[in-house]
Amino acid sequence: MMRFLALAVTGLGFPIAVLAQSATTVERAVGSITPEDVYNRIAVIAHDSMLGRDTPSPGLDQTAEYIAGQFEQMGLKPGGDNGTFIQRYPLRQTQLNLVASNITIDHGPTWQLGPDVLVRFGSLPASVSGSAVVVDGATGGLEIIEAADLAGRIVILASPTTRMSSQLMQALFGQGPAAVISLTQRSEGSWSRAQQRLGRSAVTKAWGESREGMAWLEVRETTVAPVLAAHGYELASAEERAAQPISVRDVRDLELTVDLQYAGSGTGSAPNVVGILEGSDPDLRNEYVLFSAHMDHIGVRPPVQGDSIANGADDDASGTVAIIEMAEAYAMLNPRPKRSTIFLAESGEEKGLWGSEYFADNPSVPLTQIVADLNADMISRNWKDTVVVIGKEHSDLGSTMNRVNGEHPELNMDAIDDLWPEERFYFRSDHYNFARKGVPILFFFTGTHEDYHQVTDEVDKIDAEKAARIVKLMFYVGLEVANSPQRPRWDPASYNQIVELVP
Repeated sequence: MMRFLALAVTGLGFPIAVLAQSATTVERAVGSITPEDVYNRIAVIAHDSMLGRDTPSPGLDQTAEYIAGQFEQMGLKPGGDNGTFIQRYPLRQTQLNLVASNITIDHGPTWQLGPDVLVRFGSLPASVSGSAVVVDGATGGLEIIEAADLAGRIVILASPTTRMSSQLMQALFGQGPAAVISLTQRSEGSWSRAQQRLGRSAVTKAWGESREGMAWLEVRETTVAPVLAAHGYELASAEERAAQPISVRDVRDLELTVDLQYAGSGTGSAPNVVGILEGSDPDLRNEYVLFSAHMDHIGVRPPVQGDSIANGADDDASGTVAIIEMAEAYAMLNPRPKRSTIFLAESGEEKGLWGSEYFADNPSVPLTQIVADLNADMISRNWKDTVVVIGKEHSDLGSTMNRVNGEHPELNMDAIDDLWPEERFYFRSDHYNFARKGVPILFFFTGTHEDYHQVTDEVDKIDAEKAARIVKLMFYVGLEVANSPQRPRWDPASYNQIVELVP
């Protein structure tokens, strides 16, 4: 994969592609990205008053208004609904009917939702029935799961899920089972707390294709074991199963029906924030470089030492502030970059990438005119001088990224490849909704940590100085793409693997 050759200008140190802006104006713009600004803006978004920015919530709306106000001050053009910076997407509220929902065993017992069954995630449009298949063990076995006949079956997951890799779990769910029933050894206290949460209303997206059709349920091991034994399957102890290799066994004479019923529904909405900076080139201004990050988090959680607010300082106030900082820096450039730039703060990422999905389905500009997406999610923790840039191998954005990183040693930032391919992070943040529609992406990420999705993800734990250097790197990469005469190009094999072609 080749990119156009960028030569440094003697004494300036900026590539040919950046000469639309003088070295002085670029230096001034980059200089506006400071650790102090990064810290102060994260402190606003991750403040207790935002109550963890759940989707939907008043705190999330307050965050969106703050970002919209920042974009307006910077002179960006609104890219949301009705001439505003806010784009809202529809949501639906549902509530499980605990009395009418259950799992019934053919010629056997009925397990009631709540006392006997919990829902870990997912939903069903109607009841589903099927024969059982037991997945047991916890080591190896990827090829066994990928070859198993799980489509439309009721999977009884005897494997300890805490021991299974995310790759195994992805393979299992990717086989299209009708439902998954996971065995659990929860304590009575843990079960009781989960049962109380079960009756609360839940929020789902209310547009596009429904993701209903598969539910992951949880049933006590002591409840399931006698039923399996009656059909010739004897469970080993949990300790033994954790050490055994993965196995898949048909229990076709065990027929189950899973029925999840819902009581009532309501409607609502949640915000994205969209700001656009028009480009300076008469032709290229109709193409766009997108910068994205999710502004939502997980809201209020059970208290830890009296603190119940999941502030989400790193996840993802840090990435959101990167977008604001870059918007401010790009708005200072004179002339502006040749291509236009879009600064997008989405919500609903923690629920299933909702905001980015909606924007990709309902973009402010034609999606075919967005040439690249640079996404930032969790960029303020872990190593001092390293950032993981996921997706480099899938397009020539990777070679651009590596070259630009090498041209700026003053940033002291090592931009490395994906360290955790088995975790499938490429598919777990907002950039993926653009990649699957044909937009080349780079995902800037510094990894998870012990405070991930905990109330302890606080502002005082971020490294604002490091985050500022990552924002500067993103600025330089984005500017290179915005000024290049050529659009980024996919690797053909990656394109065939990732991009969803619509007939």
